[in-house]
Amino acid sequence: MTTLKSKLQEDLNAAIKGRDELRSSTLRMTLAAITNEEVAGKEKRELSDAEVLKVITKEAKKRREAADAFAQGGRAESAEREKAEGEVLAEYLPQQLSDEELNDIVAQAVEEAKATGAEGPRAMGAVMKIVNPKVAGLAEGGRVAAAVKKHLAG
Repeated sequence: MTTLKSKLQEDLNAAIKGRDELRSSTLRMTLAAITNEEVAGKEKRELSDAEVLKVITKEAKKRREAADAFAQGGRAESAEREKAEGEVLAEYLPQQLSDEELNDIVAQAVEEAKATGAEGPRAMGAVMKIVNPKVAGLAEGGRVAAAVKKHLAG
């Protein structure tokens, strides 16, 4: 059974052999982030695939934020690079939920929260508690929060 980390390692080796600079540097940085996470605690440990996914998600988010910052700063080339690195990482992440799928899950959660007496803007926390486990790794926190706010305001 191949772990996600060993898959990243194999893909890195293939990218180096294929002289794919973008892919190899992106995977190298991601593997370094995984290693940092493994040695972060009191003792070194092997991360589970779920934990490795969290690291990849965090790295992909950093790329998106950096791309936006570079784009706003008028540095299109740097923004493109960050975007491209983000796309490499996206290949390792589960398919993100469409807006429609996310809205369905949120609408359901809002109904569940109403059943427990939580309504209106104050219900945000209750709804997020219901939604988060269902969308973990499939939708970004900001997107989820925006969808919940929209439903609660509606």
